[in-house]
Amino acid sequence: MNQEKGTVVQITPLQVLSEKFKKQEFTIKTFDENYPQFVTFQVVNDKCDLVANLNTGDVVEVNYNLRGREWKSPEGVTKYFNTVEAWSIKLTSTPTPTPANEDVDDLPF
Repeated sequence: MNQEKGTVVQITPLQVLSEKFKKQEFTIKTFDENYPQFVTFQVVNDKCDLVANLNTGDVVEVNYNLRGREWKSPEGVTKYFNTVEAWSIKLTSTPTPTPANEDVDDLPF
């Protein structure tokens, strides 16, 4: 299981591509102090409901799968595509950052 936590920075409009397929994307900024990442997740079909009540600025925990596929053009050129597909989104509170260079001494004496 893959999991990432962050703040929602963008939510795209729902795209209905056919009667049987719809998708939506949202992007989060991770909490890495030194190198925060912007990760875009996709939800499809019934999972689009997970994004319905999501707002920019929400702090979320996302469980996701990496998906990859191959596509061959009519000219015979092969291309590969990756998708980060969310299957669970949980609203959370802002985590407390741990200082990187401080020694932590939890001994009682």
